[in-house]
Amino acid sequence: MDLVDSSLTARSAPAPAAPSQTDTASQPPVTTRDGAPQGTAASASGITARAAANQGAATPAIDPRQKQKGEAKTSRIPIKIIPIKDMLRKPDWIRKPAPKLGSRFYEMKEILRDHKLHTVCEEASCPNIGECFGKGTASFMIMGDKCTRRCPFCDVGHGRPDPLDTEEPYNLAMSVKALRLKYVVITSVDRDDLRDGGAGHYADCIRMIREHSPSTQIEVLVPDFRGRLDKALDILEATPPDVMNHNLETVPRLYKQARPGANYEHSLKLLKDFKARKPDVPSKSGLMVGLGETDEEILQVMRDMRAHDIDRLTIGQYLAPTRHHLPVERYVTPETFKMFEEKAYEMGFQHAAVGAMVRSSYHADMQAEEAVRNSVKSSDKLDCTPV
Repeated sequence: MDLVDSSLTARSAPAPAAPSQTDTASQPPVTTRDGAPQGTAASASGITARAAANQGAATPAIDPRQKQKGEAKTSRIPIKIIPIKDMLRKPDWIRKPAPKLGSRFYEMKEILRDHKLHTVCEEASCPNIGECFGKGTASFMIMGDKCTRRCPFCDVGHGRPDPLDTEEPYNLAMSVKALRLKYVVITSVDRDDLRDGGAGHYADCIRMIREHSPSTQIEVLVPDFRGRLDKALDILEATPPDVMNHNLETVPRLYKQARPGANYEHSLKLLKDFKARKPDVPSKSGLMVGLGETDEEILQVMRDMRAHDIDRLTIGQYLAPTRHHLPVERYVTPETFKMFEEKAYEMGFQHAAVGAMVRSSYHADMQAEEAVRNSVKSSDKLDCTPV
């Protein structure tokens, strides 16, 4: 998940374009929190309707050096989020039994603590943590556990970041080696306090892992490097990952509510510019559904991704971490997820991981393997085309 700002504005979001009948006619209606079918304007405006302006409300003093989560984090944004009492009930298709925590899970936790490392799995309260840790996989979160932004959909803490740990690249490499990982995902908090946005630290981690585990593939899930894009891309071009990932997260109409510190066009440009510099490195991006977007808006973002040379896609259901985060406006049906997947391949994505519990880093190794197989199949078809 790209960790982004939450300086919400008091402006209401404009009404969305109606979804096309060809894309949604075959889908069963799903009632949202507003009592409207999924994809309607009533559900699409839900975020704004539930984020009440409260500029004059007093907020308790908070030590900026402390990590702020939940209410402490979202209470400082301009438009306050009213805690939801009646949260949407999860449908059967999204309920997931908690896995039994075996010895591998606790071994992972011990290795991570021994090497003073954080994971986005833990910090963002990922619902798949038991499964992934149980299989010995994790998405490492570098540069600390305090983000410089206040994203109202994310559970990673906000606060004044600590200085970079110069030993972290080595500790990360030792963890990767100890876990015998063949594929590793590195992400981070936003570090707007750093002149390169943290790109140099990413590069140090990539170099150190390659030195100690040369056969390990490395995927990075980077922030937007706001105001530092060219410098960051210069650094990552010199030390490229095996997969370059940056999440768009949601549709442009909802950026002011969900990603006010980010810019939709800037995020697209980040991926396109890196692809132009390193055309052989696959690019990847992810979306959440359930924040009030329409199906057609999701399809349009997918078209924008392909127009900006993005190769791989993930789409998953948004789940509110607490009552103090943005509410879930709808639960997307398996049939709709299937439609998104089919449309993705029609648009030419190498790979599309689409489903309620899909997250950007979930089974990232298998996503990469399948993308390679799909690419080979596509090349074989081209080779067999009659001239």
